Amino acid sequence: MNKQNFTILYAEDEIEIREKYSKYLTRFVSTVYVAQDGEEAYALYKEKRPDIIIADINMPKLNGLELATKIRENDHNTKIIMLTAHSHTEYLLKATDLKLTKYLIKPVSREELTSALNLAIDELLNFSTFSKNIIQLKENCHWDPKAMELYLDGSIISLTKNEKMLTDMLISRIGTTFSYEEISYQLWPNEIEDKLAAIKTLVKGLRKKLPEDSLENIRSVGYKINL
Repeated sequence: MNKQNFTILYAEDEIEIREKYSKYLTRFVSTVYVAQDGEEAYALYKEKRPDIIIADINMPKLNGLELATKIRENDHNTKIIMLTAHSHTEYLLKATDLKLTKYLIKPVSREELTSALNLAIDELLNFSTFSKNIIQLKENCHWDPKAMELYLDGSIISLTKNEKMLTDMLISRIGTTFSYEEISYQLWPNEIEDKLAAIKTLVKGLRKKLPEDSLENIRSVGYKINL
């Protein structure tokens, strides 16, 4: 099968299993990150923001359910596949609450793992809220240019019409400074009076909705968005 342009974080404390399956996973995606315990997995998650996480429940320092719980505090989009030797109702109920893509009982066959991976990849490819054109900003904030919507932790942030137009303009060329004149013409093309005060008021409101330090003012020039 063709590799998908996604990333996997695989967390497993047993070295032989970890080495065996980390190699197998490279058949499916472009990049596989590997962790040997829950704390290392969480650090890698925060740094790399993988699309899929495959984690064993019984890991030292931070078990798989604790890892998934921390991730789900702010992230409901990353796909999580949990591996465990337990089939107890207690674990299954916790897994349901965490909205896992799959809960697999060890020993896990390659066929079962492949099926779970295909399910996770299908969800990523077909998930209606976030397409492959979604632009990720700082923290867990995303901009959907097609829908003209801003998302934080998977929830839509309410923007006014002008806030949407300004956000879309700035994000169209991230890191590029747009002058006050360019912004004014984009938002109020039929008005000739000075709109600097209106722009500053608009930016003040938008700053409260974007991640901190995303929107930068270049003194006497204009504004830009930074990742």
